[in-house]
Amino acid sequence: MRHQTFPVFDLKRFENAGAREKKTLGAEVDRICRDTGFLAVTNHGIPQVVIDAAWSKARAFFDLPPEQKQRSKAPYKGYPYGYLGPELEALAKSRNVDTPPDLKESFNGGPLRAPQGMSDPEALAFCYAETIWPEEPDGFVDAWRTYYAALEDLALRIMRVFATALGLPENHFDSYLDAPISALRALNYPEQHVAPKPGQIRAGAHTDYGSLTILLPQAGSRGLQIITPDGEWTEVPPIPGAFVINIGDLMARWTNDRWVSTVHRVVNPPADQGGKDRRQSMAFFLQPNWDAEIKVLDACLADGEASKYAPVRSGPYLMGKFKATTK
Repeated sequence: MRHQTFPVFDLKRFENAGAREKKTLGAEVDRICRDTGFLAVTNHGIPQVVIDAAWSKARAFFDLPPEQKQRSKAPYKGYPYGYLGPELEALAKSRNVDTPPDLKESFNGGPLRAPQGMSDPEALAFCYAETIWPEEPDGFVDAWRTYYAALEDLALRIMRVFATALGLPENHFDSYLDAPISALRALNYPEQHVAPKPGQIRAGAHTDYGSLTILLPQAGSRGLQIITPDGEWTEVPPIPGAFVINIGDLMARWTNDRWVSTVHRVVNPPADQGGKDRRQSMAFFLQPNWDAEIKVLDACLADGEASKYAPVRSGPYLMGKFKATTK
């Protein structure tokens, strides 16, 4: 199924399918991930009430006065969780492109708990660091935690689709994801009262770092763009009732670049198309367990083909990527 030119995948259909149909649907996802690495997922099974609660509490948080939001700010540069104020991040720097800071603010939260026995000091100081929760609005923490848990489950189910797409057993990735170091980010692109600086957009051109990202865009919003295989910037449409999924650098690495981690950005649409309007989104970044060894899958190597990438540990790899983007 396609929405104009954008691929849409029915997750419930896959999960209810027999082995032969799953293989066919997996092949479809393989083609998408070789092409752009972006697709929309419908029939995902997350109750709308869970989505709406997280969305509305995030919006209410961003509505607070700046001094209240700053009470839950990250305590020092490079701390991964809590509130990150406007113009403190330039995502294009992760690709060694120097740009003005991005026109956004965010609230970021990590895993809901550290796995039993986790003692790696780097992991505890970074991925399992405490989320700096806001005191307001009421109900924010519960709504956030419920949504995070739902997205963690959805991400695992999508990785089972990915395993099938790669010709692997459906549960191949499960053991890499029993204590994932994922993160949830609520993003607010404030209404623009002042013209952007030259080259300044809402989120600079970048790829995501992990296995996959689950994005909830604002209904009817404009501005999210990807580079398609012809080298053109192409708009990603928000599709009602769907999450937008894209693969990240780690998945490209895992597949020896069989799948692409597509460059994307959030631009300022023309003013008459809502370019100055406030815009919100929520992004969940799936990252395998801290100690998971990510090495090129044999299934992605032809006879005699060499791996392009040496094995990496999931956690330190993510940490290095993250630290390159904070100002």
